[in-house]
Amino acid sequence: MGIKSFRPVTPSLRNTTVLTNEEITKHSPEKKLLTVLKKNAGRNNTGKITVRHQGGASRRKYRIIDFKRNKIDMEATVIGIEYDPNRTANIALIEYADGERAYILAPIGLTDGDKVISSETADIKPGNCLPIRCIPVGTLIHNIELNKGQGGTLVRSAGMSAQLMAKEGKYAHVRMPSGEMRLINADCKATIGTVGNTDSENVKLGKAGRSRHMGIRPSVRGSVMNPVDHPHGGGEGRAPVGHASPRTPWGKPALGYKTRNKKHRTNKFIVKRRNVK
Repeated sequence: MGIKSFRPVTPSLRNTTVLTNEEITKHSPEKKLLTVLKKNAGRNNTGKITVRHQGGASRRKYRIIDFKRNKIDMEATVIGIEYDPNRTANIALIEYADGERAYILAPIGLTDGDKVISSETADIKPGNCLPIRCIPVGTLIHNIELNKGQGGTLVRSAGMSAQLMAKEGKYAHVRMPSGEMRLINADCKATIGTVGNTDSENVKLGKAGRSRHMGIRPSVRGSVMNPVDHPHGGGEGRAPVGHASPRTPWGKPALGYKTRNKKHRTNKFIVKRRNVK
């Protein structure tokens, strides 16, 4: 999929790029697989902002994605590749032999008319879903389960893939896109291939309005706030932050301070941390 730029007839168009969407073959969603996407603008049930910088996105429906792939040994045909406004990856509409339709993440190389299946004996080709114990070492995978039957929760963004490095007993060693090496139960499912729409990360929004359409509200520097609002606030003119190191809005150290619990229950499954030198 390519990137399209524009003749700069306005200042924002000079820096704007969009995807050419060559992979997309179906332009209207399947109505039975749509549901309402409720807005909450980053607020909780009492109306207080609990997640900053969110709110005001364009109205859209949620596409129900089949992350579990529970129809075992039943072949499905790809009807079309669609755009999904709720994620960076494109999605594929598939139809099973019994007539049921579902959405799955569209990996690189999956096109209209291709056959996909979820089975222990499936071929190692993009879109097929297998238990990790049935996948050859070295294979690129995505949509990986952390708990058996839970549905894929890892490696679902555009252009992402993990690599199966080894299998040992009931666990498999999987190298994540971040570089982290992790143990995952070999009975958990994963889908073969790399998630499509790889040029998504190269798109330049070009103007503030496109961020607002996506539901991203502005971020304000702490140093221009008042002391009551941020530890960096206050002072005359451009004052230093007033601390030995930068702080978060809640007073915790930022920039390099590790916030993960050293006794976290999943630490035993992490063989090698990301960004370890």
